[in-house]
Amino acid sequence: MNTNTNAVVNDSKKSLLPIAIIAGLFFIFGFVTWINGALIPFMKTINELTAAQSLLVASASYISFVVMAIPASFILTKIGYKNGMSLGLFIMALGALVFIPAAEARTYWMFLSGIFIQGAGMTLLQTASNPYITVLGPLESAAKRIAIMGICNKIAGALGSVIFGALLLSGIDEIQQSLSQLSNLEKVIMLDQMAESVVMPYIIMAIVLCLLAILILKAPLPEVEANTEETIKHEGISRTSIFQFPHLWLGVFTLFMYVGAEVIAGDTIIAYGMALGFPADDAKFFTTFTLSAMVVTYALGVLLIPKYISQTTALKLSAILGIVLSICIVFSSGFLSILFVASLGIANALVWPAIWPLALNSLGKFTKTASALLVMGISGGAIIPPLYGKLVDYHKMSFISQGLSDKMATAMASTQGYWIILPCYLVILYYAFWGHKIGLKK
Repeated sequence: MNTNTNAVVNDSKKSLLPIAIIAGLFFIFGFVTWINGALIPFMKTINELTAAQSLLVASASYISFVVMAIPASFILTKIGYKNGMSLGLFIMALGALVFIPAAEARTYWMFLSGIFIQGAGMTLLQTASNPYITVLGPLESAAKRIAIMGICNKIAGALGSVIFGALLLSGIDEIQQSLSQLSNLEKVIMLDQMAESVVMPYIIMAIVLCLLAILILKAPLPEVEANTEETIKHEGISRTSIFQFPHLWLGVFTLFMYVGAEVIAGDTIIAYGMALGFPADDAKFFTTFTLSAMVVTYALGVLLIPKYISQTTALKLSAILGIVLSICIVFSSGFLSILFVASLGIANALVWPAIWPLALNSLGKFTKTASALLVMGISGGAIIPPLYGKLVDYHKMSFISQGLSDKMATAMASTQGYWIILPCYLVILYYAFWGHKIGLKK
């Protein structure tokens, strides 16, 4: 009995430092990811974009997860988790440096290229860190460990949103009002000066990322592997292919829908607040509301899972709450509607931590490939937010044709756009109750 207890204690101590290092990585890509909430209205102004065009900021970041997930899995197989994490940080630093010529040229596609390169680096980090933290202990407590990672991720996101909101959105209301009164030359000069405000923050970001990449190379991260049995059996049937696990593929689709909903909740809320008439100096904090709600819920997940509630129960409750809040958003207005959008952070927090262990359940030697597929699900953040933007643009034109002012039409259309997230939570609800068990019943 004492020997077993000591072994458990020793294993916990050995896992503590790797968990702390991975938590630091989650902090980094949380910071980089959630500054999109400030970048979207910033890019919309300096490049004079529509709502749908401005949300390509999110698309450029998240589409990289489709393009790079499988290559990332191959890279990790060749060089291992630790070297892969370091390489991911270097790639993110390179993406940050692209912002320098992009700002000088004030060219939207160059900004999107920098964001895409950073997303490619984050893909490598995500493909390494999520399965790493999942198998770095018992599967039944994986959601608890991922929830701890989520706390680091969202605290960083809140800080990034506030910092970059202050740097990029300061005085943006006055600039938007004055643009229509300026000559073409004066407008170009003002927007060029505004674009240059991203240069120094991204230079600092690149330096920090390079230093962290070097530190990761020297960090004591052990290589952790899942069960590598050649043949896996369920229901008496041998499973020898990744295509024989329907619960995994449903998990990928569920993550796709979830990430789309999460990105909308975090990345559109600043622009939504400004559309409702809130000044940018106030709206820049709205993403922090969403992320703070997620942090609090993550903390509850750490305390409650798996001692009091299971990962599956947490997923069910999250889906139900998401459905309720989605309906509340579109049938409310003003600051109350903003609070409902922010409250989606509560519904979203435990979805990611719960889906990963459920989708990776009993995958054995297929865990790395399955992890790459799950990371590809993050591409929902590239597809669904622009659909929100398209829906907003469509409703805006419709309301204007009915005689409403541009300001009122923008506010009402921005609210109606949130209908797009309702089917996302319905898919999560299906996976929570039934989808995660398909093909795994005894």
